Amino acid sequence: MSSTTLFTIPPPPATASPLVTSGTHHLISTNRLSLLIDKSKTINHLLQIHAVLFRHGLEYHPILNFKLQRSYASLGRLDYSAALFGRTHNPNIFFWTAIIHVHALRGLHEQALNFYVQMLTQGIEPNAFTFSSILKLCPIEPGKLLHSQAFKLGFDSDLYVRTGLLDVYARSGDVASARQLFDTMPEKSLVSLTAMLTCYAKNGELDSARVLFDGMEERDGVCWNVMINGYTQNGMPNEALVLFRRMLKAKVKPNEVTVLSVLSACGQLGALESGRWVHSYIENNGIQFNAHVGTALVDMYSKCGSLEDARLVFDKIGDKDVVAWNSMIVGYAMHGFSQEALQLFKSMCRVGLHPTDITFIGVMSACGHSGWVTEGWSIFNSMKDEYGIEPKIEHYGCMVNLLGRAGHVEQAYELVKNMNIEPDPVLWGTLLGACRLHGNIALGEEIVQLLVDNNLANSGTYILLSNIHAALGDWDGVARLRTMMKDSGVKKEPGCSSIEVNNKVHEFLAGGLNHPKRKEIYVMLEEINGWLKCHGYKPQTEIVLHDIAETEKERSLEVHSEKLAIAFGLISTRPGTMIKIVKNLRVCVDCHEVTKLVSKITGRKIVVRDRNRFHHFANGLCSCGDYW
Repeated sequence: MSSTTLFTIPPPPATASPLVTSGTHHLISTNRLSLLIDKSKTINHLLQIHAVLFRHGLEYHPILNFKLQRSYASLGRLDYSAALFGRTHNPNIFFWTAIIHVHALRGLHEQALNFYVQMLTQGIEPNAFTFSSILKLCPIEPGKLLHSQAFKLGFDSDLYVRTGLLDVYARSGDVASARQLFDTMPEKSLVSLTAMLTCYAKNGELDSARVLFDGMEERDGVCWNVMINGYTQNGMPNEALVLFRRMLKAKVKPNEVTVLSVLSACGQLGALESGRWVHSYIENNGIQFNAHVGTALVDMYSKCGSLEDARLVFDKIGDKDVVAWNSMIVGYAMHGFSQEALQLFKSMCRVGLHPTDITFIGVMSACGHSGWVTEGWSIFNSMKDEYGIEPKIEHYGCMVNLLGRAGHVEQAYELVKNMNIEPDPVLWGTLLGACRLHGNIALGEEIVQLLVDNNLANSGTYILLSNIHAALGDWDGVARLRTMMKDSGVKKEPGCSSIEVNNKVHEFLAGGLNHPKRKEIYVMLEEINGWLKCHGYKPQTEIVLHDIAETEKERSLEVHSEKLAIAFGLISTRPGTMIKIVKNLRVCVDCHEVTKLVSKITGRKIVVRDRNRFHHFANGLCSCGDYW
């Protein structure tokens, strides 16, 4: 919801103070003092005016007192404002509303509610402005009580009060109550429309949000930001970028909030060209380069495969906070640059910053990508012993991944069984993946049975165990598991790869025939197959987990989604141009081998981001050292 002020609190009625004469000269003095209070820009200036009020016996003048309280609060001295309020004789509803308003505005809801209760106990009845003030960023439980009271006093139909109530329900995720309030509003302001739009977007109801957005006669930058961010946060980055371009065409100027969302969308897609364009826009359109924007750029460049650009931006960030350091550490980790990640972690600690749980996820992931078991254990144990951070499920997941991939499957299983928190399906899936990697079928079946018994099994659970059986040639076991998947309504996630060419992202499914250049792509695939045979390549058909003929297995391998994306990249870019691919699943052994050979044959660098990490292919080698 926008932080735009919903209303301006009117000053109290100008009733004469008993200490003030009605002479013209004195009236001019109070008017001048009132003007000076309004124009005060510093606390010292305000204190001087306050002293003048005391000297002239005007400290209880209602208008001057009211303005003084409000000015203290606006200059950040809420304590002075509250102290002055406490000395006010018989404050009326305007004073109470003002003190409630400034506390609620700063998120001090407990204090705001205390003032509200004190007001009620003194027999002062709230008005619409009071409810609008107390509802600002109010938590849901007191918000419901205030809703009830507003209804009893007849203020729930007031536009500002209703908008405040709508915002309370929207922020708590109660979409149904928010929608009911919204639908019954006789008049809808831009603020109420934005509140409802935010409610839909934050709760993943993007279709409803878009219908509302498209139907708005007036849209400000906040509305555009809410809709773009809604797409980004709900895994719809393509839609976010399309809407961003539409925002630019509509001549609505993006701000920091906009570019943060758009950079995140670029990172999700691996759309480096689009990300660079946004970076250029930031530099040329007066958007401040601060720690937030810098960190978003580091994250985007890291996820788009350009660590060099990420590091350049990181070094330019003036006042780096721990979030900026984390972003660069995680960037190094996801690319498998383990040494650099750990060195940066040590540098961060040397400058006096305290690592967070995200920091440890980054450095432990780095250890996992390089198989550094000893270092991983040391870092994991240091979380609690040295930094007082209790390991979360994600940290246990990093450790299980590290141990499992390094072949310590039983040790990983013991760690999971002895955790002081309940393991989730992701953690079990990580352990199951280690069983598949090392052919531990007995433990794999034990884990699957446990997940099925506890209703925690998902598509990955069945597929991983099915893969274990298939790798061992146990086709009866594969058939049994696929029957279980069918009975449970579980479907396998299809492989999907994307590549950005000329600022447009192209997506490919395994065996896909929907691309406009499908003929050229498949011709290129045949040419690639010829190259591979000349270099002694043999398809690794043992990873095809279907009981089919060898030629069919070879054909199914040829049309994996990343191979289609690479073929498209080869026909769509100049020779020597780097090719960047993003895949939703872990890259298979055959595609990994093929990509190494293609990089050697074509002399191109190929960067692939799969579900787990980045692979940088060049001259027939991969940065992962074949350890992934």
